[in-house]
Amino acid sequence: MSPQSFGNVLEMIGHTPLMAVRRIDTGPCQLFLKLENQNPGGSIKDRIGLYLIQAAERAGHIRPGSVLIEATAGNTGLGLALVAAQKGYRLVLAIPDKMSQEKIFHLKAMGAEVVMTRSDVSKGHPEYYRDVAERLAGETPQAYFVNQFGNPVNAQAHEETTAPEIWEQMGGRLDAVVCGVGTGGTLAGLSHFFARTAPHVEMVLADPMGSGLAHFARTGKLPEKMAPWLVEGIGGDSVPPVADFSRVTSTYSISDPEAFTTCRELLKQEGIIAGTSTGTLLTAALRYCRAQREPKRVVTFVCDSGNKYLSKVYNDYWMLDQGFLERESYGDLRDLIVRRHKDRASVTVNSTETVLAAYRRMKLYDVSQVPVMHDGRIVGIVDEEDILLEVVDNPQHFNDPVTHAMASHLVTVPVDAPIGQLMEIFKRGMVAIVMHGGEFQGLVTRIDLLNWLRRRLPP
Repeated sequence: MSPQSFGNVLEMIGHTPLMAVRRIDTGPCQLFLKLENQNPGGSIKDRIGLYLIQAAERAGHIRPGSVLIEATAGNTGLGLALVAAQKGYRLVLAIPDKMSQEKIFHLKAMGAEVVMTRSDVSKGHPEYYRDVAERLAGETPQAYFVNQFGNPVNAQAHEETTAPEIWEQMGGRLDAVVCGVGTGGTLAGLSHFFARTAPHVEMVLADPMGSGLAHFARTGKLPEKMAPWLVEGIGGDSVPPVADFSRVTSTYSISDPEAFTTCRELLKQEGIIAGTSTGTLLTAALRYCRAQREPKRVVTFVCDSGNKYLSKVYNDYWMLDQGFLERESYGDLRDLIVRRHKDRASVTVNSTETVLAAYRRMKLYDVSQVPVMHDGRIVGIVDEEDILLEVVDNPQHFNDPVTHAMASHLVTVPVDAPIGQLMEIFKRGMVAIVMHGGEFQGLVTRIDLLNWLRRRLPP
């Protein structure tokens, strides 16, 4: 059978594959993943991006020259950007500042205009992303506020496409669906479809720990206190108007460390690179499956591609900074070193390399200084200021040996030095070179110390 061909990218939205989980323990149950990362924009939100814009066109709310404005955690923005670019609409997006850089780069590359907002404020604050979007819509000529959180077309997209696809792919044999709530459209659309088609199908809510939506699903009220979380795209401190929690039978609150660890396990065991919300959903689905006494057939979602989170969940150093990865602890300054030299993780330059090589390495690894090594020993350190002073009068000096630019007077500290000694080095505008038994261990910078101190805060 020859592969299907499409007339344009919008025709490729939906009809995503369903894959069985085989190498992760699912208890007595069969667990299936709806691979929404296979949509052309890389997420489940492509579905609503298409539906929201088509519905607005049919209703006459938008026409050539209209400006679409929306608040998004990233993926709805990507879905809207995909459709808007194909249809020729200008798109302005208000996005919380905790979103991954990959999402922002992707949005801008598709022509969307991005307005960054604060992620540490709630609804009602003038810098809350949804309030910012509404304000922009009121201030911009020919603007249309898409309003995914309050637009019933959001749920309609899933009721008419996502849910029927799952039911057909499962051959009409399905016991539970595990999903999260960002806008609430997925939960509402699936709930409406299965209430009509297969009322026995349980709706299970996966929510980030710190969000108030699991508590709301159980009690009908938001908790008095909520806390920030790092998983993107799901959870909330207010109830989206589109959401429908009436058919939720059980809820799971999943911590960031569990979600991020599960993402990495999914990639390692099943070969699926997924975004952080998938970690929350899959952790909840596995808990549900393992708690069952009878076999059940369960579906959850790979909501989006992990390619958008390479700088976060799939970056060992970011995971270490967050305290989500465990490694050997020494009880001394080595615990502050993110890139340990003995693990071949430190970014260095050889004494025989050029100034340009050092500069390129700094850019590649996003560091401000690199040790200069000779025969396995540290003989100097070069930072941005050293390189600038070397080349400012003659850019040809980029081709000089790095030893011409490096500082060879090294201020080192032993691994058992007190934190106060680090502070003295930092006050002099330097980084700490940590040594043990005459061997270079790695660098400690101000941000390394800050991250270490933050990890010592109680949960």
